[in-house]
Amino acid sequence: PELLRYTREVLRRVESDSRGWGRRRGPRWRPPLRADIVERLDREGLLPAILFIFSRAGCDAAVQQCLAAGLRLTSAEEREEIRRVVEERVAGIPGEDLAVLGYWEWREGLERGLAAHHAGMLPVFKEIVEELFVRGLVKAVFATETLALGINMPARCVVLERLVKYNGEAHVDLTPGEYTQLTGRAGRRGIDVEGHAVVVWSPEVDPRHVAGLASTRTYPLRSSFRPSYNMAVNLAGSVGLSAARNLLESSFAQFQADRSVVGMARQVKRNEETMAAYRQEIACHLGDFEEYFALRVAIADRERALARQGRSQRRAAAVASLERLRVGDVIRIPSGRRAGLAVVLDPGTGGFGEPRPLVLTQDRWAGRISAADFTTPAEPLTRIRVPRHFNHRSPAARRDLAAALVATGLDRYPGRRPRRARPAADDEYLAELRHQLRRHPCHACPEREEHARWAERLRRLERDTDELRARVAGRTGSLARTFDRVCALLTDRGYLTPEGEVTDAGRLLARIWTEADLLVAECLRRGVWEGLSPAELAAAVSVVVYESRREGDEHVAVPRGPVAEAIDETLKLWAELEAEETTRGLETTREPDLGFVWPMYRWARGEPLAKVLASGSTLDGDMPAGDFVRWARQVVDLLDQLAEASGASVELQQTARQAVGVINRGILAYNTVSGPGEPLLPS
Repeated sequence: PELLRYTREVLRRVESDSRGWGRRRGPRWRPPLRADIVERLDREGLLPAILFIFSRAGCDAAVQQCLAAGLRLTSAEEREEIRRVVEERVAGIPGEDLAVLGYWEWREGLERGLAAHHAGMLPVFKEIVEELFVRGLVKAVFATETLALGINMPARCVVLERLVKYNGEAHVDLTPGEYTQLTGRAGRRGIDVEGHAVVVWSPEVDPRHVAGLASTRTYPLRSSFRPSYNMAVNLAGSVGLSAARNLLESSFAQFQADRSVVGMARQVKRNEETMAAYRQEIACHLGDFEEYFALRVAIADRERALARQGRSQRRAAAVASLERLRVGDVIRIPSGRRAGLAVVLDPGTGGFGEPRPLVLTQDRWAGRISAADFTTPAEPLTRIRVPRHFNHRSPAARRDLAAALVATGLDRYPGRRPRRARPAADDEYLAELRHQLRRHPCHACPEREEHARWAERLRRLERDTDELRARVAGRTGSLARTFDRVCALLTDRGYLTPEGEVTDAGRLLARIWTEADLLVAECLRRGVWEGLSPAELAAAVSVVVYESRREGDEHVAVPRGPVAEAIDETLKLWAELEAEETTRGLETTREPDLGFVWPMYRWARGEPLAKVLASGSTLDGDMPAGDFVRWARQVVDLLDQLAEASGASVELQQTARQAVGVINRGILAYNTVSGPGEPLLPS
């Protein structure tokens, strides 16, 4: 109760100060500085501590903030021991790579007892942080939630900066299970009598919510098991299809799926009773009102379909017109903020998608436009001369060309608004539906609209009930049905015989262990990666391994020549495979990601680490070294599989071994699983 009263009073003062900000300039609430939090923990005797921040950049920034504040948590003897351990563990890493990795700033933080820990760090750096923290030399670690999974790093205190995290799609609250996993690091066995978990207060934090997270002791288990292509051929080869199907039906995942339908079945029963009552309300003395209402629905559906068709045709016409534009063409943008005359500076037709011409408007704005800016085709009105090396970022150049555009005089003659075609007016099927509607007996019913409202409710409830029935049917025995679909696809593609026997192609697939297993097998069977050099092979196979942390908006460039051709063939195979998976109702194979092609290609060619990381730039800057090492090792793992694949040619197997050799250098040439105090050894 005291805590609740205190937080309510603080929140009242914060809200009062915020409302008076414009008049009194009163102090608004600001989160405490991270350096202040660490100093408070030190005064209270709660170090060593792990401070969880759900952002890589936030962890690095927290260390820098503490360094800038002059925070020092270690003695001279501890700093000397930290320096000795660090220098011993990184002795095998080239000096030029250490400079790229921010080694000196990182070591300074360690010597002051501060460190970050997240997946973007070099694995060796993370291991050093873990060793020093366990030994009590590093006092405060700013970490992402990955530190709470599978790493033995207990602390006296755990601090949660926020109770909200980004899960890759949205910001969501921590679950009780996640809260327990994170705070479970507090308390060192044999050292601390008790552990402490601290939640940093903010106006969004309700103490009752924190108490609820801390007091929950039961956490539901949810199975993520699903049949894969590799699993299917291995099960078929070891126990046969019939036994494999029975095995899946007895799995925990299927048990959960079957149990979850009980509540939905009850809801279906209630919906059926409600629908019976709705049918009584729509009964009409003149005729079958459900039949009449079906005509109204069919008319509305047809009108929407014709409207979509018209929009699609207009967009296709706009795209085709943009593809015909040339440099110097003067066009009119019909609407929007950029409405008016514009001259084409670059047709923008070189990519894989729709054209996006670079234009300069009469208002001196330069930028790219798309088919979305045109409700009608873009037709050239005239042509003007654009200087050969025109720089659209130069204000003077834009001013002169815009003046030439205005001098054409076309801005004084507004474009004619073309008359849009009305497909609904000429559609024979729609006209017939309307004729049937007018002739229906219920059309003359005085209570027609009242019946229609009840019929609409019935239609919506029928749709919801059909969805529930489908979900019930889909979950009951769902794993076995999914397994049957997987086996049917594998049979059509020659990995299984119609009798369920594993073919030579199936034996190849059975030895491929990766998320895109079937796509890799198809690439091997089609010879997509044949004839490549070691560096080209490493770059080409990276697209089936790598997965960007964020979705990119633009197409990623790749090395020209054999690499581009191999990637293009891989993408075609993926599109073919995805279409078949969609048709069969299977979860689709993830689209190949081109974001790691250049880093892998340059590294395999022996280029320096700085250039490699820069070529894998993200929205946050260069590719983090930890990400590069992790994905490069997964590429190496797949190359090792190719080197042993029975269905691969001898030449491809040799190239795969050579590719592994050229990749394993520098920061990748060392074993990161050495124990505390052990030097790094070549793998």
